[in-house]
Amino acid sequence: MTEYIKNASKKFEELLERQLKRVEMINASKEYIDYSKLDKIIIGVAGGDGIGPVITNESARVLKYLLSDEVKAGRVEFKDIEGLTIENRVKHNKAIPDDVLDEIKKCHVILKGPTTTPRAGDEWPNIESANVAMRKELDLFANVRPVKVPEKGIDWTFFRENTEGSYTLGSEGINVTDDLAIDFTVTTTEGTRRIAQMAYDYARKNHKDHVSIITKANVVKTTDGKFLKICQEIAKDYPEIRTTDWYIDITTAKLIDEKRRTDFKVFILPNLYGDIITDEAAEFQGGVGTAGSANLGKKYAMFEAIHGSAPRMVKEGRDKYADPCSMLRASVLLLSHIGYQKQADLLERALDICMFEEKKISITGRDTGCTCSEFGDYVMDTAMKLAAK
Repeated sequence: MTEYIKNASKKFEELLERQLKRVEMINASKEYIDYSKLDKIIIGVAGGDGIGPVITNESARVLKYLLSDEVKAGRVEFKDIEGLTIENRVKHNKAIPDDVLDEIKKCHVILKGPTTTPRAGDEWPNIESANVAMRKELDLFANVRPVKVPEKGIDWTFFRENTEGSYTLGSEGINVTDDLAIDFTVTTTEGTRRIAQMAYDYARKNHKDHVSIITKANVVKTTDGKFLKICQEIAKDYPEIRTTDWYIDITTAKLIDEKRRTDFKVFILPNLYGDIITDEAAEFQGGVGTAGSANLGKKYAMFEAIHGSAPRMVKEGRDKYADPCSMLRASVLLLSHIGYQKQADLLERALDICMFEEKKISITGRDTGCTCSEFGDYVMDTAMKLAAK
């Protein structure tokens, strides 16, 4: 028994040393990048695997159309990034191979397709999620997901802490014995402070009068308790904004409560809760295939779909029918983030028309609907008509 404890204690000590170094790093990181001061903004395009390359390349094609004048003027450059396939990641036994990460770091923002994360029983070794690794390597601490359904009075924006919580050490748990396994949850002062400040700044700038802090602090008293306390401290700097705190379980129920859900505006959540509840929220908008996601840091930003890589579609030869809407929604967020709000508004309006209003063609994931590229053409044609008005 003593040997088991010694081995586990050594692993835990190593984890603590790495996390304390990380705390020093994020405490020292203060300045946000100012895109308006850059001579050229480099947009990396990383297709991922499964249906990722199909929907990512289609979204990049639409972005290149919307930013064609900026590209011609040399103010924007698109950079293709290869090597995020599951095969290449397994070959190097890394969530993100070193050469791929080097290329990613040469970009300011990344448009990233879905990537496959192996799970128990899969044909692949148990390597870390590429998403989790990228968020940690680039310190993309904020996952921002908007959900809008005007006819139901839903206008939500979720700020999910992206680099801590239950996921940051998800592949580094300890099997103490055959009968005992332990995982870890991480909460830091600066990690929580910066996600809270970003959420409240967003609420203030966008005239949102209500921020909800979501935890399970009544049970997970140390890490969730710290998260809640720090968010409440930040809230004091925003007296015009009403702050409420909710437990994650009742929040999932209230999102489907028609009388209560319209009162929600902005959410701040730890990593795990944010991952789960934003998928629930996306269902109101038409499912995870319709929602994009922004992963924001002080130096880098990454934009992605919120669904998986759908390897079954590829195996069945249906990848050309994959739905690009989630990636296109992510492209709206990308355009807005780098300062091209006019193009962002144009693409968002075109998507609303194509997805919910006209619906001249539809994506079904099969040959009963249009292809990914045909839908991309529809969106671009619609954007052209809107721009000409």
